[in-house]
Amino acid sequence: MNLSNPSDTAPTSRTDLGRFAAFVRANAEKGILCVQPRMGFSDFATMRRGLEAVRAADAMTIGTVTLDSFTRVNDHQSARKATDAGEDLNGYPLVAYGAETTRQLIDGIISSTFPVQVRHGSALPNEIFETLLAAGIDATEGGPISYCLPYSRVPLRRSIEAWATCCQLLAAEQGRGVICHLESFGGCMLGQLCPPSLLVALTILEGIFFKRLGVGSISVSYAQQTNQTQDLQAVAALRRLADQHLTEVDWHVVIYTYMGLFPNTLAGAEHILDESVELAVRSKSERLIVKTPAEAHRIPTIEENVASLERAARVAEGTERGQLDSQLEETNSEIYEQARYLVEMVLDLSDDLGDGLASAFEKGYLDVPFCLHPDNANAARTYVDGAGALQWGSLGRVPLPRSLVPAPADPYRVDAMDLLRMLAYNQQRFDRALPSRHTNELEAH
Repeated sequence: MNLSNPSDTAPTSRTDLGRFAAFVRANAEKGILCVQPRMGFSDFATMRRGLEAVRAADAMTIGTVTLDSFTRVNDHQSARKATDAGEDLNGYPLVAYGAETTRQLIDGIISSTFPVQVRHGSALPNEIFETLLAAGIDATEGGPISYCLPYSRVPLRRSIEAWATCCQLLAAEQGRGVICHLESFGGCMLGQLCPPSLLVALTILEGIFFKRLGVGSISVSYAQQTNQTQDLQAVAALRRLADQHLTEVDWHVVIYTYMGLFPNTLAGAEHILDESVELAVRSKSERLIVKTPAEAHRIPTIEENVASLERAARVAEGTERGQLDSQLEETNSEIYEQARYLVEMVLDLSDDLGDGLASAFEKGYLDVPFCLHPDNANAARTYVDGAGALQWGSLGRVPLPRSLVPAPADPYRVDAMDLLRMLAYNQQRFDRALPSRHTNELEAH
């Protein structure tokens, strides 16, 4: 699958965008943050009620249909058996239900003012893409790296080939007048403890992969980590690299509320959500994927999802957009330079980007710390420094120049207790912290 040249099918005008991308763009131009849950239910009626509730929320919302674990691994027979028996799954079994049932699910709900995205987690999503497109949905997400390494044992080269085919399915829809949207999950690898520069590089590389295969609308992602200042620097670097590499396509940035171990207390959960909203607004990001206070304990209800969406919208209204000081906008920041180096290194490995990505992981030049996938070297390590920022600890074979990596660098050892402390860093920090400054005003609201 040759990924050496950008596709000639990339749109040059945003007037032709599909409903998802056009909705995000229109609200961004008005300075309004779009908010979105990660909600999915296996029961048809519950899933439809969830979409209706999200649409009716007092916020600028996008609907989500999150798929179940059976569908993620293409075990559609087990998904059908479960739904036939009335058993609950942890998401919507899109392929088992089929395109016609899903058309009925979104009938009268999806529109230019309420787009819907399918979220899935599959390394081999061919049937998922075919079904969502046949059902009339124009937006989904994931990526050949970001949905392979964390969620599967599928060989990376096989995932890259499958995702190339899926991107071409989206590009074919563009030939029929529909510019579909594809979101890279690369900025969310493992949810936590991945160096910000690697998150930025991976989502940019997936964005370039999508673009070269003809996808006309793309979002690049970043998940809130352990230090707000560092996160703002990372998103500034992400936006600069997207400006450089995603020319001639529509693109935007999506922020995720912290994807790792979530605070156990209500105050802690609300505080970390509020900070993710501030990150999105201050960094001029266009969209936010929210979490709920129930995340630490169980799958949230429809009502809990709506409450978090509405809280996020109120915090966004009270946060001044784009307030980045000169330090955060510095173009040769440490994160920007590291990410730029990694992106250019992969692009130089091969004229075919798919081959370049696979080769980079085979050589250990790209290496996700603590990721156990067989095609990931797992030699690099990170640590949380005294300021709460994520830093490279050991590079493994990642060829970043030492001038770009702060001490201690190699060698750095993480034992089991170190890892547990780092995993729980945000959970403990926000559970101990005072409530967010937004808490009183939101309670009064």
